[in-house]
Amino acid sequence: MSPAAIPESSLPSVAQVTKTQDVDAMAAMAHRGKALPGIPQFDSHAEKRQWQLEHMAGAFRVFAREGYAEGISGHISVRDPEFEDRFWINPLAVHFGLLKASDMICVNLDGDVVGGNKNGSINAAGFQIHSSVHRARKDVHAICHTHSVHGRAWSTFAKPLDMINQDVCYFYKAHSVYSDYRGIANAPSEGQRIAQSLGDGKAVILMNHGLLTVGQTVDEAAFLFCLMERSCKIQLLVDRTELEKHIVSDEEAAYNFKMASTPECLYTEFQPHYQYEESLCNGNFKA
Repeated sequence: MSPAAIPESSLPSVAQVTKTQDVDAMAAMAHRGKALPGIPQFDSHAEKRQWQLEHMAGAFRVFAREGYAEGISGHISVRDPEFEDRFWINPLAVHFGLLKASDMICVNLDGDVVGGNKNGSINAAGFQIHSSVHRARKDVHAICHTHSVHGRAWSTFAKPLDMINQDVCYFYKAHSVYSDYRGIANAPSEGQRIAQSLGDGKAVILMNHGLLTVGQTVDEAAFLFCLMERSCKIQLLVDRTELEKHIVSDEEAAYNFKMASTPECLYTEFQPHYQYEESLCNGNFKA
């Protein structure tokens, strides 16, 4: 029998493969090629801090090109590598496409400015949200939140995303919906409720508000944000039709999540976007 004639039923299923093999997700990305390097390691807190700020600024450039800027709304934060109770966040009223590493402001969880650009201000609602999530999730080192168009549109339904394609499975059983919207998050209680709704997940859809994603690196959180925004757009497009939807099965969705939604893989997924922005502006956002 020729290879083309092998019946599909005789091939091993996804479930059979994953139950019998412990596959390294990063190694599986490259077919018979050199494995991609993954998240770099640093010899000092200062080196890692600068790297984080550069990638934070690069993520803002990506967000600007994707059209996520909306007035003074939207923020990315990164936990300081040396001081667990401090994080870096963007200054208020500076366009995403203009931000540089040196523009970022370091605050502690009590809201005191302790480093970085001390001439800038930060978004009050942004502080409440980010400080609450950083306080609640010690494993989270980066948080992204903007008022992106399709995220806001999908958020009005207060529903999680359906597993309708391979990529959205990166959020399989790892995203939630915050459906207790109480206006602009100027009060600590709103940030605390958002953090509680996020739980131990990777993302939360904020009803009547937008999207929030988290990660161990700003690259992971930023890639997840871009992916969730596009997933909301796809969901809205699909739901406009009356055609039957085919939902990815739980087994296949779990396999996709296992193989592609690790911190290392998601960091790697963001690198082409970062490198493109770096090339376009000769890396001037690193200053």
